[in-house]
Amino acid sequence: MKFAAVLCLLAAVPLLAAPANRELPPGLIVPEAARPGPYFDAERATEAYLAVLSDEQRAKSDAYYEGGYWLQLWELLLYVAITGIVLFTGLSRRMRDLARRVTEKPFLVAMIYVALWLLVMYLLEWPFHLYTGFFREHQYGLSNQTFGAWLGDDLKGLGLSLFMLPPLIALLYLAVRRAGSSWWVWASAGVVVVSVFMGIIAPVLISPIFNKYTPLPPGQIRDEVLSLARANRIPAKDVYVVDQSRQTTRVSANVQGMFGTTRISLNDNLLNRTSLEEIRLVMAHEMGHYVLHHTQRLLIYMGLVFTIALFVVHKTFDRALARWGTRWGVSDRTDPAGLPLAILILVTFMTLMSPLISTIVRQAEAEADAFAISAAREPHGFATVALRLSTYRKLKPTPLEEAIFYDHPSGYDRVHRAMTWLAENQPKQ
Repeated sequence: MKFAAVLCLLAAVPLLAAPANRELPPGLIVPEAARPGPYFDAERATEAYLAVLSDEQRAKSDAYYEGGYWLQLWELLLYVAITGIVLFTGLSRRMRDLARRVTEKPFLVAMIYVALWLLVMYLLEWPFHLYTGFFREHQYGLSNQTFGAWLGDDLKGLGLSLFMLPPLIALLYLAVRRAGSSWWVWASAGVVVVSVFMGIIAPVLISPIFNKYTPLPPGQIRDEVLSLARANRIPAKDVYVVDQSRQTTRVSANVQGMFGTTRISLNDNLLNRTSLEEIRLVMAHEMGHYVLHHTQRLLIYMGLVFTIALFVVHKTFDRALARWGTRWGVSDRTDPAGLPLAILILVTFMTLMSPLISTIVRQAEAEADAFAISAAREPHGFATVALRLSTYRKLKPTPLEEAIFYDHPSGYDRVHRAMTWLAENQPKQ
């Protein structure tokens, strides 16, 4: 009976979605104070746009985004707890011993261990993941999924992890065995190679696992998007629509791929709920990432950060192993039973580096914004989209919040950029 009650509750969640005023109405928004004219003032126009969101909408988006600050901490603490469980109870050692009973080959032992570890992690993290990925998204009106659909996507993600991660981490352990104390250098190079490979295959092999991609039918929107692509020398001859409305209420788009797999996509929320001006601006932003080579640049920057992270793992792991390795049943750095500790060190370091990482990404996003408004010349489209995104991002954070937590410019910054551009590019009288 209790199980049936839980199922009924889960089934009813989509019916309890956020109130009707959660989202902005379809179409372009142009407040009176933001219209061009001889007395146009960028500051006044910016404030007029900010006033479009009601106090309720801003309070809800602020609560959602600020709650995310704490979720980062709880997620880290959860992983600390899980690592303690698998190491101090001997579970990690027993999973390794089980793998060794199946085979004596170190590469296969590592693969089997990683698969078992992924399953244990999935089960122990699942309640937290259920809250953050399902209940919380419905609480704030950001998800359209039933529990069954959400669980299906979640299991697909688990399946991909079980398919891809065991051989990749086994290769990492091969580097540890062969390279000794310089393993972290080779591992860093491997991460960059894998990232490039994933960038090539993701648009055509991975993304379609979760969503259906269909060509955008001929018409003005398709013509406008392809015209922007041709003007900026982007090698794509079609535009795809992604059926993300079955999962989320968010609007999004991307230009994915490299080396012949480049694909321009926009989700059906953007297509069905926004104006042509907004679509032009969003697509120009995504094309800006491509034209400005942000994928390659971020790959270099993130590669450097990850190299430092692996060096920290190398130094910290060996010291921890010297002190507690015998108690945990972990012999040395080549023993896969020590993987939970290595991942914990890595996750902790990357969490501490998150302000730096967010700043690097935010600068790239700001550059794409500047490119977009110059290429699309749609300041009102830019401002309206910024408001739509601010239904789940805090519209006007403090400078400290933006520096630490924001990997995109704030909604205020984007609206102000759009109105400043408009002030300098008003139609000639």
